Amino acid sequence: MEASVEAVERIINYKFRNKKLLEEALTHSSYTDSASYQRLEFIGDAALGCALSNYVFLAYPSLDPGQLSLIRAANISTEKLARVAVRVGLYQYVRHNAAALDDKVREFALAVQEEGDSVLYGGSVKAPKFLADIVESVAAAIYVDCNFDLQVLWVIFRGLLEPIVTHEALQQQPQPVTLLYELCQKDGKHVDIKHWRKGSKNIASVYVGGKFIASGSSDEKEIAKLNAAKEALQKLSSKLKDTEMTQNNLEINGSCEIDGAKQKLHEFCSKKKWPKPSYRIEKEVGPAHEKGFLCSVHIETVDGVLVMQGDTKPRVKDAENSAASFMICTLYESRYP
Repeated sequence: MEASVEAVERIINYKFRNKKLLEEALTHSSYTDSASYQRLEFIGDAALGCALSNYVFLAYPSLDPGQLSLIRAANISTEKLARVAVRVGLYQYVRHNAAALDDKVREFALAVQEEGDSVLYGGSVKAPKFLADIVESVAAAIYVDCNFDLQVLWVIFRGLLEPIVTHEALQQQPQPVTLLYELCQKDGKHVDIKHWRKGSKNIASVYVGGKFIASGSSDEKEIAKLNAAKEALQKLSSKLKDTEMTQNNLEINGSCEIDGAKQKLHEFCSKKKWPKPSYRIEKEVGPAHEKGFLCSVHIETVDGVLVMQGDTKPRVKDAENSAASFMICTLYESRYP
């Protein structure tokens, strides 16, 4: 254990004043000759959560509590912490008397090696909670040893959590099950995910509005649910795109007017990784008391600059929205997406 303590101190780059804390953090409950990490894991979970809360609160001053909670959860989830334990090798130094743990860790470690750090919500093998518990208990040992100083804990521990899951990463990879529920709730449709077994496989089937959409399978129930949600999102997004194409396949002659077109066009450009659209007043018409504005929208793409004018409107804001509406209609008609 003395050698294990020294090895873990090198990994986390922290020297313990009370090395017994780290010994306890590295002891599984199956090892009955010493206190296990269970008490430390209890406080480590809370301490890491609070440290992450402080970080995201300061790093993202404009995000609402719901968005901040998602970032925090992604960085201290069982999946994330278990991958940390594998990546830095913490699990090698845990003393236990449970051979089954070694098999689970070995299987998960091989999957992590193949998948890398890009998996946020569950890879091909379920993350053993045992691995996340180790990380939380080591965090707790540091927290107690530094006299419960959250700032010291974060300075020491942040490096282990790198790469930190950012707001931008979550926007690109939203949690599939959560996203599925949110999208369907906006349309007033009920989502039901049913679980069943086929031999040794867990099957999850997604029903939206009572209709079967997709299914996913895995050895693990939660991963089957994730796979089913991902498949359902792909099918629903494909149907939604076809519907949008039909709805927006309009004649560009004054009939194309979309509520909130500027915001929708901005979101479209963000997804395409284009610069945000810019707007110009092309013409002012009419007398001062009945002035009208004709605006254009400009989008820089890899293929060049797209330019579209809208209808003349009494307010600049409405004229810009008209230009954005025409641009959206044209993009969909040309099937640019």
